[in-house]
Parts: sequence; C-alpha cells; structure tokens
Amino acid sequence: MIFYFLLPAAAYLLGSVPFGLIAGRIFAGEDIRKHGSGNIGATNARRRAGNCAGILTLAGDIAKGAFPVYLAFRLSASGAGWEDVYVSFVAICAFAGHLYPFFMKGKGGGKGVATAGGCFLIISPFALLISVLVFILTVCMSSRVSAASLTGSAILPLAVWKATASPVFCACAVIIAFRILVRHRENIRRLMAGTEPRI
Repeated sequence: MIFYFLLPAAAYLLGSVPFGLIAGRIFAGEDIRKHGSGNIGATNARRRAGNCAGILTLAGDIAKGAFPVYLAFRLSASGAGWEDVYVSFVAICAFAGHLYPFFMKGKGGGKGVATAGGCFLIISPFALLISVLVFILTVCMSSRVSAASLTGSAILPLAVWKATASPVFCACAVIIAFRILVRHRENIRRLMAGTEPRI
C-alpha cells in the first residue's frame, strides 16, 4: 500500500529527469535549451548533439513513461475496480513530470510525445502502434517531426477507445493529446507559415 500511494509522486519525479539535457551535455558539452528549438526532447538533442544523443534521449523519455505505468498495472491488479483510474493517474503524473520537470523548477520541459508513447506502450500497445504508423506516414509525407507528432497524438484517443473501450483510458489519452497540442503551438505557427524545419 505504501508503494501504491507513493507511485504517482515517483512517476512525476522520474518523468522530470531531463534526458535530453543530460545527453546534450555528455555528447556536445552544451545546454541544448540554448540552441535550435530550445526543447529538451529527442529531436533537438539529435540536431544539437548527434544521433546517439537523440536515440538515448528518445529511449530515456519512453522509459520514464513506460516504467511507472507498468508498475501501476502490477500494483492495481487487486480487482478493486479502480485500476484504469489509478493507471491513468500515474501516466498523467509521468507525462506532467516531462512537461513541468521538478529538477528544472517546473520550467523548460519537453513536449511529451515520447513519454506519452511510453505510457501507452503499456496501456494499449495496439493503440500506440496505430499512432506510430500515422506518425511515420506523416513524417514520410511532410518531413517534419512536429507535424507527425501532432497527427499521431490526434489519432491516439480514438485508437485507445477502439482498442480498450475504456472511457477512463480514452479520457487519459484526450488529456495527454490536448497538452501535446498546446505544447506544439509555436510549431503550429511555423507550419502554417511554412518555416518549420524539415528533418
């Protein structure tokens, strides 16, 4: 029961670990927030510090969503009827940690796409697969990661509903997709103006 109540806070703290910032300092010796998009996500890490930094950032951001959600499933397997609510709450805590990282005083967080992917890798692998396929298709058509992130996130709630038929998990997906949309508002402006960088 102690772990049950502490896990949401632990998920937030784990989500707060800025893997992109760490990778940027290791591989390029710089603060990637001061360059490019200013974001601590995998895309900016790759642009500023190379492919290895981008891959490690992506893996770390996915893991910090997947691991606490996996633990939430294990801890909520008692059949008390609140499993979906608890798992969704833990997922949102991990996601919020990436957006508003504790270790960066709640500022300068990423856009949350990879961490959301990690969460739904555990909640519904099939829904995530659909979202990833849409992401890949959009990348191939537009050569822009931001456009792919937006379309992949937009399809996620529908995919989660079709895969799980859980109103709670669907609501979780809507909340996360909406926050991803808000975090991409500058990218949306650049996409509309035709100035968004290509891959």
